[in-house]
Amino acid sequence: MAMNMRKGFRFAPYEAPDQTPFEKLFDIFQELITHTSGDFDETIDWLRELDEEYELTDDDYTIDDFIEDLKAKGYIRQEFEDGGGQMGEGEEGDEGEGGGKGNISITAKMERIIRQRALDQIFGKIKRSGSGNHKTGKSGQGDEHTGELREYRYGDGLEHISMTESLKNAQINHGIGNFNLSEEDLVVEDTEYKAQMSTVLMIDISHSMILYGEDRITPAKKVAMALAELITTRYPKDTLDVLVFGNDAWPISIKELPYLKVGPYHTNTVAGLQLAMDMLRRKRNTNKQIFMITDGKPSCLRLPDGNYYKNSVGLDEYIIEKCYNMARQARKLHIPITTFMIAQDPYLMQFIRHFTEANKGKAFFTGLKGLGEMIFEDYENNRRKRLK
Repeated sequence: MAMNMRKGFRFAPYEAPDQTPFEKLFDIFQELITHTSGDFDETIDWLRELDEEYELTDDDYTIDDFIEDLKAKGYIRQEFEDGGGQMGEGEEGDEGEGGGKGNISITAKMERIIRQRALDQIFGKIKRSGSGNHKTGKSGQGDEHTGELREYRYGDGLEHISMTESLKNAQINHGIGNFNLSEEDLVVEDTEYKAQMSTVLMIDISHSMILYGEDRITPAKKVAMALAELITTRYPKDTLDVLVFGNDAWPISIKELPYLKVGPYHTNTVAGLQLAMDMLRRKRNTNKQIFMITDGKPSCLRLPDGNYYKNSVGLDEYIIEKCYNMARQARKLHIPITTFMIAQDPYLMQFIRHFTEANKGKAFFTGLKGLGEMIFEDYENNRRKRLK
């Protein structure tokens, strides 16, 4: 007896995946630790407040149990000021030999997880691939297959010859009974050259990044962590340097990104650009670029005598002319500057337009939403062309 089989889709209400109590809290913990710039105590205080309001835990699993699990899994470590010892990654114990309570901080393992989370949030779940580089879009004797075939030319390497297609041509041209393979039968699979990219990411940490009740530094920090994770995992031959600029500019390591905070600084854009170009001058790659995330106008310069020239009122002609000069210098060095401008003030947007024109670079006027996606898209677009 034949059975009537119906084909189609069956829809059901969404059911959240089963999570352990630790997994539920750990997901929230990762977000909070980013907003608190790696401050464990403040993060736990926030977590306890959320627990009181939303009942995240019960008697069987408390916040204290969660902290113990973080220690056991190697996500946090406890250091003791009295020299009584240190509980490292994955070690048990709450007190040192002196019996005092130590300071708790996150470990390198936790830092890596935070960077990966930022990558997943901003860029999507990008799988790790082999050694990544930037295509020039020019065919030739490169190292990435394009899938396109062409005739053999003198000088082509034997490893690039498509034997299957060449043998097929020999059979078509000379017949099966009397096999003969000539140079005219050979077919080569085209490859593309890859270009390496050196990028410097500039992050504004002036006080305006947290003014007016808007947290602008956390999205910028997430972008930096995600970009660092993307490059180190997918494009390991590329380089990424990160610097921050306030009254002055200084480089920071990828390890320091989760702890990045703003300061009581003005905005010395010139110092940031000078340091970025110095970093790129030392790179051997021919493809170089600068990404600058900022929300405010340049308002500070360091004079030759070491004193600071500051003016927060409007756009100071002396300061912005120095910025234009830096943009022109970068252009002469074939270093394009892409500015991601968070502020929407018309006079600041006009300044960025003139700055971008002087450099022949690019500018994106954006809010906080979509900042990471825009940077990722621009980085990927630059992969497909050779910057000169």
